[in-house]
Amino acid sequence: MTIAAETRTLTMAGAINEALDEALAADPRVFLLGEDLADPAGGVSGVTSGLSTKYGRDRVLDTPISEAAIAGAAIGAAIEGRLPVAEIMIMDFITIALDQIVNVAAKARFMSAGRTGCPMTVRTASFGGLGSGATHSQSLEAWFMHVPGIKVVVPSTPADAKGLLTAAIFDPDPCLFLETVALYGTRGEVPSGTHVVEIGQADVKRSGSDVSIVCYGRAVVDALQAAEELAAEGMEAEVVDLRTLVPLDIDTVLESVGRTRRAVVAHYSVEFAGPGAEIAAQINSRLFGRLAAPVQRVGARFRPIPSARALEAAVFPNAHLIAEAARRATGSPP
Repeated sequence: MTIAAETRTLTMAGAINEALDEALAADPRVFLLGEDLADPAGGVSGVTSGLSTKYGRDRVLDTPISEAAIAGAAIGAAIEGRLPVAEIMIMDFITIALDQIVNVAAKARFMSAGRTGCPMTVRTASFGGLGSGATHSQSLEAWFMHVPGIKVVVPSTPADAKGLLTAAIFDPDPCLFLETVALYGTRGEVPSGTHVVEIGQADVKRSGSDVSIVCYGRAVVDALQAAEELAAEGMEAEVVDLRTLVPLDIDTVLESVGRTRRAVVAHYSVEFAGPGAEIAAQINSRLFGRLAAPVQRVGARFRPIPSARALEAAVFPNAHLIAEAARRATGSPP
């Protein structure tokens, strides 16, 4: 749902800030909590800048450095009817809050026979690609895909970031909203006013007939670049942006791959046992006999992420590697 006739250009960070701003204005139950969210810091990357000045520090709360406390406080507030948006500054640190999120938030509705929901949103960010090192650069979304009861959302554009975050904040169940710091500065047209993108609905960012590139988050940018590279060779790649990993819009994936008969799955999470493994398994299982080639996977290499930028680049996927995987799928020469 979008209630807007106008758009303007925003960065992804600005679009997230606007979604938070509009949610705070729309519903007094919404509040933010996390480390250094209030002005003058406005968050470690400035994403919440100006919000505490506008809404007060009782709705934009600075917390102690305790991820477990942040998650626990958000869960308690959600169970009591508030709509908390908790920020875990860096995704690697979400490990400290796993017990609260996985064993309390995700199970609340089930263990109360539907009487108690937990409408909390957990914002967290991957710093991969910025030379931040092994404990600040991981994409751990696969862990949460394995937990029933949590929705997992990963936008790739400013407009999707605003619309998906708005949907997550007002969703009745806990949502993990994964941001990519390397994309904060990307710019795009964003609807003014209320803008909601349905959770669980993939988006075809580029149409094509020769191979489907299934991806999300930062890998969408690489996939679109790869598609341009392939187009110069006469190959038309379709780019499917999942946008949400749970619920997974497998129908859109199967419709695309069913037409192209070839698939590449790309992401910045570790390739081994990553989200692409599940997606590839479903494609193989449900399109067996219709595929013209094995599903190709492109992800981060199975090793700690180095701080040195050149070594870090060797761990993560990129447009060229995605294009190479598409060539393998289609049997085209490099």
